[in-house]
Amino acid sequence: MSLSNELRSKIDGLVKGDEIVVFMKGTKQFPQCGFSATVMQILKDLGPKFSTVNVLTDPEIRQGIKDYTGWPTIPQVYVKGEFIGGSDIVRAMYESGELQEKLGVSSEVKVPVITLTDSAAAALKSAMAEAESDDVLFLSIAPTFEPNLGIGPANPATIAVEANGLTFQVDRGSAGRADGVTIDYVSEPQPGFRIDNPNEPPRVKEISPAEVKAKLDAGDAFEFLDVRGEDERAQATIGAVLFDDDQMERLEELDPATTIVFHCHHGGRSFNAASHFVSLGFRNVYNMVGGIDAWSVSVDTAIPRY
Repeated sequence: MSLSNELRSKIDGLVKGDEIVVFMKGTKQFPQCGFSATVMQILKDLGPKFSTVNVLTDPEIRQGIKDYTGWPTIPQVYVKGEFIGGSDIVRAMYESGELQEKLGVSSEVKVPVITLTDSAAAALKSAMAEAESDDVLFLSIAPTFEPNLGIGPANPATIAVEANGLTFQVDRGSAGRADGVTIDYVSEPQPGFRIDNPNEPPRVKEISPAEVKAKLDAGDAFEFLDVRGEDERAQATIGAVLFDDDQMERLEELDPATTIVFHCHHGGRSFNAASHFVSLGFRNVYNMVGGIDAWSVSVDTAIPRY
């Protein structure tokens, strides 16, 4: 589709409004898709100042930015007005060091320390003996801290890490998250590798509607947040506070030991919000399983279902 002159001028202004601009789903503090979250993690790791445009708040911009570049997906990253690419391209540039050069930041990455137990080393040596001759060991740690240990083709863009007589390839994005991990091989309850990572933050905890109701009835001190929009809240509410930008800023200033419970319609959006606060270091963050819909079924049938 062709852009109107007015819309093109508006997008030009946004693209050139800062040295680094990301058109994304959600905000810097609360990405609302995995690809946008990946780009946010990379830029936060590198540390440059950047601004974001939430395309979910403006349908015209959401479609217009795709027409502007001829690029069909979101997020889109611009540096000094130049379109760099989407999530996959940005990640590949980051892992090769090209993005750091483009942004003018240091491309040096600290080599992580990996502890490999004797039992794990023996198991990996046995597996390598059956692999292709040019295959190597690799270890990656996702931004959500899921580990991936395997054997595959060599990648010159990765970092070589020595541990107990073996060499691992670790991608740049995983290096910081992999520092200090211990890889062991255990036989129980099932044979396999166990990776302990001291960098992994606490996980989002689950809480049932009945348990939330009990906490409310008991007068327990906790933050209860509703991540739904005003349109949904007009149909049904259960006493939680609207989770908006003001609440986001307020919560981020609280003690990391504060208990926070999020809910939405069915539990998906509230899990994303809860995950964000876990990533900030909060230790007692809960997602109400099944959302307000489950509350309507199991706690109070007078709450409308929609």
